[in-house]
Amino acid sequence: MAPTDPPALPILWSFRRCPFAIRARLALVAAAVAVEVREVNLAARPPEFLGLGPPSTVPLLEQPDGSRLRESLEIMVWALERQDPGNWLRRSSGDGAAAWGQIMALVAENDGPFKHHLDRFNYANRFPCSDPALHRGAALAILRGWNARVEGHGLAGEPGWLLGERPCLADWALLPFVRQFRLADPEGFGAAEEIGGLRAWLARFEAGPELAGVMAPPLAPRHPWRSPSWLYHLALAEEWQQALAAGVYQRSTRGLAIEQVGFLHASHGDQIEATFERFYPDAGPVRLLSIDPQRLGAAGLEVREEAAPESGELFPHLYGGPLPCAAVVAAEPYRP
Repeated sequence: MAPTDPPALPILWSFRRCPFAIRARLALVAAAVAVEVREVNLAARPPEFLGLGPPSTVPLLEQPDGSRLRESLEIMVWALERQDPGNWLRRSSGDGAAAWGQIMALVAENDGPFKHHLDRFNYANRFPCSDPALHRGAALAILRGWNARVEGHGLAGEPGWLLGERPCLADWALLPFVRQFRLADPEGFGAAEEIGGLRAWLARFEAGPELAGVMAPPLAPRHPWRSPSWLYHLALAEEWQQALAAGVYQRSTRGLAIEQVGFLHASHGDQIEATFERFYPDAGPVRLLSIDPQRLGAAGLEVREEAAPESGELFPHLYGGPLPCAAVVAAEPYRP
């Protein structure tokens, strides 16, 4: 009997630190839904991701049948409707409808006014006309309301949860955002009055296995997903800085110029680590250049797939002159 390929997994396009993506991953794990995670570099989004259509934001769940879930809450509910062992949706309780209404009200308060104030406090440089202190105060006012809920459901000195003695979807949906608030101002969060219960609620989450699990591979890869549509080149950090000043990059590989070799050595995404281990392990700071082949034609460069002499493995080589820096969509520090 001929072997069959395993069924395709849903693809979760994600970003490790994004609180929306964190809460989506929390629900997928709670529901034991297997996915392929593709970490997105938000400054250089791969064409496969952009091709899924606007808005090009994370998280995005791409299902094998081609359907897409574009909102984190939508992903959470989709996963938990398949399996909800912790009763996050509160569908199995006697007051399920009332509880669901409270869950949605809390999530709306988080995703609306709290996120509005958090962004203008945390990313003040993006909102030059806003007063960060004013927005911090408004966010704290919301946190005090959540604190009253948590303390009201506490037992024996331990913090409760937003809707009772057990967590629900609202807790997991809000926790990543309260964590982001704390990370933006740890001292201020620690000293803020009237949120002692909420601090304990957050500390339990930050020390727990749920967050640890979704902030580590494979659910949160340390490196962005490598697009097969792009080419990659490892460059010494100093030489890349020189290229930025000149507008072109003229190295073929470590220690050799393009004019000496005749072409620029590049790699496909699955060849990067082996190339690093062979040529760059003792090289000091290295940058991984992500090259968009669509930007090479105007510079007269040609990509040829050619075999390595020792192994016969095909590698992309760029012929026709130096690499224009404008063809490099990302230059990231690299270490396997």
